[in-house]
Amino acid sequence: MIEVLAPGPYATLQDLGRPGYGHLGVPRSGAADAPSLRLANRLVGNPEDAAGIELTFGGACLRFTSGAWAAVTGAPCPVELRTSGPPATGLPSTGLRIGELPDAGLPGGAGREGLPPGGPGPRTRAVGPYAPVWVPAGGELRVGTPPVGLRTYVAVRGGLETPLVMGSRSTDSLSGLGPPPLRPGTVLPVGPTGALSPITVDAAPPAAAPPEVLRILPGPRDDWFVPGALAALCAEPYRVSQDSNRVGVRLEGARLERARDGELPSEGMVAGALQVPPDGLPIVFLADHPPTGGYPVIAVLVSADLAGAAQLRSGDRVRFRLGRGSEASL
Repeated sequence: MIEVLAPGPYATLQDLGRPGYGHLGVPRSGAADAPSLRLANRLVGNPEDAAGIELTFGGACLRFTSGAWAAVTGAPCPVELRTSGPPATGLPSTGLRIGELPDAGLPGGAGREGLPPGGPGPRTRAVGPYAPVWVPAGGELRVGTPPVGLRTYVAVRGGLETPLVMGSRSTDSLSGLGPPPLRPGTVLPVGPTGALSPITVDAAPPAAAPPEVLRILPGPRDDWFVPGALAALCAEPYRVSQDSNRVGVRLEGARLERARDGELPSEGMVAGALQVPPDGLPIVFLADHPPTGGYPVIAVLVSADLAGAAQLRSGDRVRFRLGRGSEASL
């Protein structure tokens, strides 16, 4: 079990979402930066779709009531491990093959050094993100504030096993499906680890900084805008608004002028769609976007850039660039 001592500004449980229910008005939801959650799970030997914790601006403290392997990915944060009690004398029985996890691969080592050092009394030490770390029973994993980026992910070997809602454990901030946002005192059960593969990765390269340019493909409703609207969208950088959230990244900058009055009948929406409400300021839809919408979509992000958009924070500046058709499925 994991007890949330402090969730930070906003923390939720996320897996890869609940696809296939858009016709019922249910968004997919899931991790806003799905590649970071997948990586965190791989680092601890979980299936990529196991549920983990998505932190917004870090600031969390998690107490492990029993020992477990954990990994932190996404927006880079300082991470500390606080332990107490007698020193550990060996690796836990998780199927880990020591020879496959050399000490030199991690800051402080994720093998023998990944266990608490000797000596009585509480001990606090820095541990590296993007690497598996052993958290002993009673240990606290403390995640600081990222200097860049927005969303950080914590995976625990075995996954976090809250009840499934329509096939997913994800919190959907728009519809209210799934568990509520984490708060102090929330207790999260950890799933079994006996059938999992051994941990064979000692570390992974850290993520790149949030992008300064996002690639887009025009349409499907670019004909609702004046001929120069796409050029205006790509001409100058936009600033990320403080009103952004898991539903979408709201932008401040050049207003896009429509060529038509009125609104569209509601139609299907996808993550990465750049929807333009009547004020002319585009919104980039993220994981909790509505499944339908009536404002025209002038362009859609290239799929490979969606995770980067999810790491944009208030005040960041970002530009758009028209991509090639071959980039659509990247």
